[in-house]
This record gives sequence, C-alpha cells and structure tokens, in this order.
Amino acid sequence: MQIFVHYFLHLIFPAIVSYAFFKENWKKVYMIFLLTMLIDLDHLLATPIFDKNRCSIGFHPLHSFYAIPIYFIMLFFKKTRIIAIGILMHILTDLIDCNWNYFE
Repeated sequence: MQIFVHYFLHLIFPAIVSYAFFKENWKKVYMIFLLTMLIDLDHLLATPIFDKNRCSIGFHPLHSFYAIPIYFIMLFFKKTRIIAIGILMHILTDLIDCNWNYFE
C-alpha cells in the first residue's frame, strides 16, 4: 500500500491539482510538476543510491532543511510559483513516506 500511495502522490495527485487549479494550462502545469521530480537527482550523491529505510527529508541536499524554506519562498514569486508547488508536493509525498509507520 505504501508504494501505491507514494506513486499516486508523485504522479496522479499532481495531475489532479493541475487540472483542478490550472484548467486552461493543466497539461503544461502537469509537465512542470513532473519535471520537479528532478530534485531526486540528489539521490545519486548517496551511497547506496536507494535505501528503502532512509528518509529523503533532511538527508539529500535538495531535500534538506536548508532547501525546503527556499521552496516556500519561491511560492511568493509568480515566475517560480508552479515549480515551488510541484517541489513542495514532492517533499510532502516524501515526508508521508518517511512517516508511513505512524499511519498504519
């Protein structure tokens, strides 16, 4: 169930958000939301690259407690708002994944 929820929040939920709030440009916004998943490239800096027991939040540079406030600041600027929303949805998804045991 965790894997289903994780990928639903990464792939389907952004489509729902883009269609619900950006009807005229929802395809473009959805593509931007998908492109924000490129922040996962910071996983390539870790050894091992993937560890199912490791929480991304606070571990990887683009998922760090220094980077996350920058994403919130990006919400206040029209040119970066959609990117910020996509990244923050990604961060929230990863945070849910990190705390999955609390939901069971």
